[in-house]
Amino acid sequence: MIKNYFIVAWRNIIKRRFNSFVNIIGLSIGILFTFLIGAYVWNELQVNNKLKNAKNQYILLSDWKDVNAGVGITTFGPLAKRLKEDYPNLVANYYRGDFITQIVSKGDKHLREGIDVGDSTLLTMYGFELLHGNYRTAMNNPYSVVLTADKAIKYFGRTDVVGETISIQSFSNTLHEFLITGVLKEIPENSVTDLNNENHHRFFIPASTFSYFPRPDREDWANTDIPSYIELKNGVTVKELEKPIQQLLKQNVPGYLPQNITIRVASLKDFYLQNDKGLVKKMLYALSFVAAFILLMAVINFINISISSSSTRIKEIGVRKVLGGLRKQIIIQFLIESILLVLLATLLGMLLYPITRHFFGELVGKEIPEFSSFPVYFIFIPAILVLVVGILAGLYPAIILSARKSADSIKGKLKSNKENVWMRKSLAGFQFCMACIVAIAALIVSQQVNYFFSQSLGYNKEFIVSSQVPRNWTPEGVRKMEIVRNEFALLPQVSHVTLSYEIPNGMNGGRIPFYKAGDDSTQAISTQLLFTDEYYLDTYQVPIRAGSFFISTGEFDSSKIVVNETAAKE
Repeated sequence: MIKNYFIVAWRNIIKRRFNSFVNIIGLSIGILFTFLIGAYVWNELQVNNKLKNAKNQYILLSDWKDVNAGVGITTFGPLAKRLKEDYPNLVANYYRGDFITQIVSKGDKHLREGIDVGDSTLLTMYGFELLHGNYRTAMNNPYSVVLTADKAIKYFGRTDVVGETISIQSFSNTLHEFLITGVLKEIPENSVTDLNNENHHRFFIPASTFSYFPRPDREDWANTDIPSYIELKNGVTVKELEKPIQQLLKQNVPGYLPQNITIRVASLKDFYLQNDKGLVKKMLYALSFVAAFILLMAVINFINISISSSSTRIKEIGVRKVLGGLRKQIIIQFLIESILLVLLATLLGMLLYPITRHFFGELVGKEIPEFSSFPVYFIFIPAILVLVVGILAGLYPAIILSARKSADSIKGKLKSNKENVWMRKSLAGFQFCMACIVAIAALIVSQQVNYFFSQSLGYNKEFIVSSQVPRNWTPEGVRKMEIVRNEFALLPQVSHVTLSYEIPNGMNGGRIPFYKAGDDSTQAISTQLLFTDEYYLDTYQVPIRAGSFFISTGEFDSSKIVVNETAAKE
């Protein structure tokens, strides 16, 4: 009997090829987008979850009274280390990174790479796995380096490179050989090696090498620019760290800082979702709503077509009743046909997933995982989807049509079929309203985006290209960079060239307290600091309101500054 249901269902699908094709294609597209968005959301939820002892891992954050006074994702350089040393009953381990970019060389390859100069606890604390090398000792010695497998292939063409050397440039433009002591497997996305969108480090050097990359203020309590992490002992709560942190700040932090900053201990497991006022979490909610909306529209469209085509089978239902067919058998027949259609649409969506995930990944800026990356229990999701949508689409026409009298059915008389007209009109009306809402929302968002990108930034960004030159800020290094600048200026395609430590992209790290001479220094405001040459305003076409910009004297002069209007008013 069951076999007969499926045979009849398949024949009806083939008989109504066009309706079946439209139904399958429409629903499969909705299911495909649901899979793609669902995969992206699931992948984002995995960030930091694969770290060793993830539930005990925390990041130290700085909440500033003046949000411009410092960076929220960094804190006092010595804090994490002192918490471990002074309170070993609370803190099991710590890690501090210092992110730089430098030229890495091997043979004829000379490329700028992201480097993390950090504590030797990186591998043991977070459980990053090595393809080659000993994770316990890989970061113990100065001038050693651990790199990822893709970087090993990039520079050597293979991964078994432990014992090989690679050259890394210092801030003073010298080169030193670093011994490769470990090759990492692929690192899952996390908030330690990928703290923000600008830091993606794949070379890791122990902090004992700081003599090569001078950072004398790493252990200075005035330094608030060090990303710091701690691992708590089992059973220890964040609440228990409040007094130790306050005590350390009171004893060691100089000047006005303790009154202007609050240290917050945030769970690393939730940090990615909760950072920046929960921006990622809100985005995932929005995307989930979009996925549900797309799927709902596809299901409504599927149900609408199913209902409209079901009325053409009135005579078939009448014949089956006359020949002894039971109502429940007719209902089962409709449901099986509906479920079979949904199954075909789901299979088509799954077949299209591997083809489209790369395009969708480029759209959202993240790699979308393959089906093989998901847990085994995820197989139940499409199975549940098939059953739920299939039953929803087939249940209404099955119940309505199977309830008709045999005589009326076999004559094709169904009293104008008003019973299922209201359902179709309701669904069509709902689709139309949703389409109008989406169109209006798209128009508003488009206007907002156009407004956002059309606003003046205070400088002319058109046709400006930035390029990193070998950075050496010694007097000799600056002269070399000025030579490069002057060579660019001689090119006929170039109208202006400027040399600066930063570009105006909102990612400047330098901040200084700023107050009028003779005023109370505790009332200082925090300002961004940019180091530029005398051609900066001309290149960016920034208008000057009063006075004049820098005039080159050939010597560094720290006694003169230029401020913007906002700073002047403050």
